[in-house]
Amino acid sequence: MPPPTTPSPLSLSPLSPLSPFSSLPAPSAPSTRPSPLLLALGGYAATRLLGLLVLAAAAAASGKDGFHRLSGRWDSVWYARIAEHGYGYQVTLPNGDVHSDLAFFPLLPALERALSAVSPLDAAGAGLLVSWAASLAAAWGIFRCGEHVVSARAGVVLAVLWGAYPTAFVQSMAYTETLFTASAAWSLYAVLRGRWVLAGLLCALAGLTRPTAAALIAALGITAAVTLVRERRLPARTVAGVLLAPLGWLGYVTYVGVREGRWSAYFDVQAAWGNSIDGGVALARFVLGLPRPAGLGLGAALALLAWLVALCVRQRQPLPLLVYTVGVVLLSLVGAAYFGSRPRLMMPAFGLLLPPAAALARLRARAAAPVLAGLATASAAYGAFTLLGSGPP
Repeated sequence: MPPPTTPSPLSLSPLSPLSPFSSLPAPSAPSTRPSPLLLALGGYAATRLLGLLVLAAAAAASGKDGFHRLSGRWDSVWYARIAEHGYGYQVTLPNGDVHSDLAFFPLLPALERALSAVSPLDAAGAGLLVSWAASLAAAWGIFRCGEHVVSARAGVVLAVLWGAYPTAFVQSMAYTETLFTASAAWSLYAVLRGRWVLAGLLCALAGLTRPTAAALIAALGITAAVTLVRERRLPARTVAGVLLAPLGWLGYVTYVGVREGRWSAYFDVQAAWGNSIDGGVALARFVLGLPRPAGLGLGAALALLAWLVALCVRQRQPLPLLVYTVGVVLLSLVGAAYFGSRPRLMMPAFGLLLPPAAALARLRARAAAPVLAGLATASAAYGAFTLLGSGPP
């Protein structure tokens, strides 16, 4: 997706470049250094390839099938089943809870179905291909956002950091994280560049992917509202983008309501999966119920998260990016879902990584590279350990 050429009057001014590496080479001395975009995509791909290699080595050593865990277990199975048979499947647990496939949004299984229909891949293999392609699109969009807000060098580091996120192994699975993050990153970049209609369309796609799209919808709506207050006018393209933004999310929620015969059906389905919004009560109970050392460690992790959010504010990130980031974090914390899933649910909030990306971008390459390599190695090791163990929460 080529970047638009007209900057938006609605976005905040980007921060000044943080490094001389962001300057262009003199015309008289063409540079052989790869472009920042290639560095971002190459660095991101290298982190994910490292994760797959470590998984393959660990699986071979333990006699397990690592590849099967990427597309044939956990949520991937639900998406593949929807792709093959449509909606209508449910499982009744021993305690009487009913888990329905209506909890899963339709874009990924629709793409799996379409791709498997025109290729030799089955739905599970198609899901992997979609996820891997979307991961590169997400890294590209994340790079563009980092480049716009800070500098090209920071954008490169930001894309690599996202690939080295602790639960980044999910980015290599037939899950929706990469598809959603790609839609969200490009939607935010479109807003920053004043392309509101495109932003709304991409937000609608995100709304067909994950319920977390509510944070992206809020980002576009709040940005438009602040613009209206400041400028006492709202261009037609901004209104169109805001109106388009919630159509995907609302469309699927409405579909479930009509199918089940009650307007609250989608929320009832999610509640049966344990995903209701409780304002953080479940999180507080979980933390308080831990042994003291574990509770202190988790408290420190939550404090680090709060510090990163504060750094995003101090960095003066553009309003849509900031609202989106905070929204994803809040939605991940106020639900009653299993605690272990929360880091994965926060992964699309790539704005959290922008302050450390800006700090690393100020370092020389020989100082920043070992840090990124160490983070990628740790992420790969954790991913192999998790996939070959209990699996992704």
